[in-house]
Amino acid sequence: MSEPDFIFMLTRNDRTVPDAAVHVQTALAAGVRHIGFKDIGLPFAELAALNRTIKDGGARSYLEVVSLDGDSEIVSVRAAVKLGVDYLLGGTRVADVLPLLEGTGIKYYPFAGRITGHPSVLGGSIADITASAIDLASHDGVHGLDLLAFRSQTDVPALIKTVCAAVNKPVIVAGSIDSAARIRAVLGSEAAGFTVGTAALDGVFPVSRPGLTQQLSAIRAAMAKAP
Repeated sequence: MSEPDFIFMLTRNDRTVPDAAVHVQTALAAGVRHIGFKDIGLPFAELAALNRTIKDGGARSYLEVVSLDGDSEIVSVRAAVKLGVDYLLGGTRVADVLPLLEGTGIKYYPFAGRITGHPSVLGGSIADITASAIDLASHDGVHGLDLLAFRSQTDVPALIKTVCAAVNKPVIVAGSIDSAARIRAVLGSEAAGFTVGTAALDGVFPVSRPGLTQQLSAIRAAMAKAP
């Protein structure tokens, strides 16, 4: 099994941060090659500039949808198509989204389970979430799943392992990954990737001196030390 992809999110509390244009340069210089943002927090023109910077820097771009109502989700998906991101994460309305993505080449990873609130929370039992994941993965246009594991009230390592084992498509673990222990929990599963945003931008990971570059290094060090 290959090492999961670390996806750095230019976000805090499920919103793209105002100074994302500065942080994306830091991330690219640090060698991060998977970088994402949310569909809210900045005007479309600034999101478009972010996406260009990410792709021009040799990285893959990710847009994660956090819209709660159907109309807003469709607006967000249309924005992702117009931006030309590489990956669309999140959202829940697969039947409405798949026709919009047809022929775009965008890889689609909707949320597994029942999502509520903002920042988003994952509800239900491991069995409920796994059943949702199996149903979503059965769609041809769904390339993988976005799992808000640490936003659930379940046994998180068990949830990640159960969902990953139940589907034959990649799973990205997103949301509230703010410690080396949580990174180890992801790497101890079959997850294909994980996201970190708020924790890195807020300097949560222990480092010898402050700064985003040091935070990104700490995340990579935690990955290297995981079994």
